[in-house]
Amino acid sequence: MAYQTIIEPFRIHSVEPIPMTTREQRQEAIRAAHYNLFQLPARNVMIDLLTDSGTGAMSRDQWAAIQHGDESYAGSPSWEIFETAVHELFGFAHIIPTHQGRAAERILFSVLGGPGKIVPANTHFDTTRANVEYTGAQAVDLPCPEGLDPELSAPFKGNINIAALEQLLTKRAGDIPAVILTVTNNSGGGQPVSMENIRATSMLCHRFGVPLYLDSCRFAENAWFIRLREPGYHTKSVTEIVHEMYSWADGMTMSAKKDPMANIGGWLATNDTAIADQARTMLILTEGFPTYGGLAGRDLEAIAQGLREAVSHDYLHYRISSTAYLGDALEEMDFPVVRPSGGHAIYLDARRLLPHIPALEYPGQALAIALYELGGVRGCEIGSVMFGRAPDGSEHPSTLELVRLAIPRRTYTQSHIDYVVEVCAEVLSIAPSLRGYRITKEPPALRHFSAHFVPKESTD
Repeated sequence: MAYQTIIEPFRIHSVEPIPMTTREQRQEAIRAAHYNLFQLPARNVMIDLLTDSGTGAMSRDQWAAIQHGDESYAGSPSWEIFETAVHELFGFAHIIPTHQGRAAERILFSVLGGPGKIVPANTHFDTTRANVEYTGAQAVDLPCPEGLDPELSAPFKGNINIAALEQLLTKRAGDIPAVILTVTNNSGGGQPVSMENIRATSMLCHRFGVPLYLDSCRFAENAWFIRLREPGYHTKSVTEIVHEMYSWADGMTMSAKKDPMANIGGWLATNDTAIADQARTMLILTEGFPTYGGLAGRDLEAIAQGLREAVSHDYLHYRISSTAYLGDALEEMDFPVVRPSGGHAIYLDARRLLPHIPALEYPGQALAIALYELGGVRGCEIGSVMFGRAPDGSEHPSTLELVRLAIPRRTYTQSHIDYVVEVCAEVLSIAPSLRGYRITKEPPALRHFSAHFVPKESTD
């Protein structure tokens, strides 16, 4: 199209009110939440960009599918509709439904993990790392060199470092139960993985007899980036690209709360019958019967319809363009961001914005709190709070200090995003005055969800 305006490929069918709060109300709310944005009641948030997981709007056809859901405990026809939709798009022999993606990760690594094991990835996200490490295994990140430079604009910064992976496999292949590729690479700025990298990783893994699993939450966005940026794919459909991506993999985990457009759900899929049998046993113990896996029949049908909508070219063009709209606006005002724009989110570079705040005083947390206090925008720290604590309890700076503004699917309009731009401009103007934080209470794992913070100079 010749026009520059990004129009949503849908009309608004119903609306939900946004709470309009004052700065004083927000300051009191964040203090009461111990300066942890995960602990804020949603009624105190104006624009919620904490996550794109389960926060999107379902379509008319998904709501119709919910009415069609069958709630039989075993062998529901809704299971058959779900299984067919997943199999047709991804092709795996065994499909094991779960209530969300981290449950699929827990089941997979309870089967594959254990002390002495190593699980390499382009970059593990928080729950993936936690589920690997919970078994006693070691999660190892092998991002490509371009992915470590937030300012570099490269097409596939989500790639795994093939040379580093080969070196690790050469030394420790017997201790590596699987290699994980996260598409898109969430911890690395929502950056895509190229088909060339998926293919090379698969061939390398299979040379050493190690299976490859794709952490697939944003598979459609990754496929769209391949279509846009990788030679030879411009004329292929997203569905064709997805088929090729997964032809190189031995299995997948999925949170259906992201690209599959649902508010709940997920699955583990594999071609390995032995792994599938063990996984189903664990599923029955902890999630539910293998034909519902902790989900209602109506959820299974909503996911099946969401998968059809997720690969729509009209939708993906809007989705990626509207995210880039926010990134471009921030770059124009010289707000430091990870370049290029990610698929589902824009990542603010707190290290560059707040060089006066040391890493272990959590510049990302300081930036996220400022966005909320000034404008009611809730984002998510992805830095030394989320990734700075080792399994032995020691603390270290994270490779990147980011704040993710994750955009829910089909939820906010351009005027909402323009408001976010204005809030970021105000934060930019006061950045030198922002202060760090310290942790006063934290759990042994996934501390970012429930840790308590106080401003650094506070004695409370």
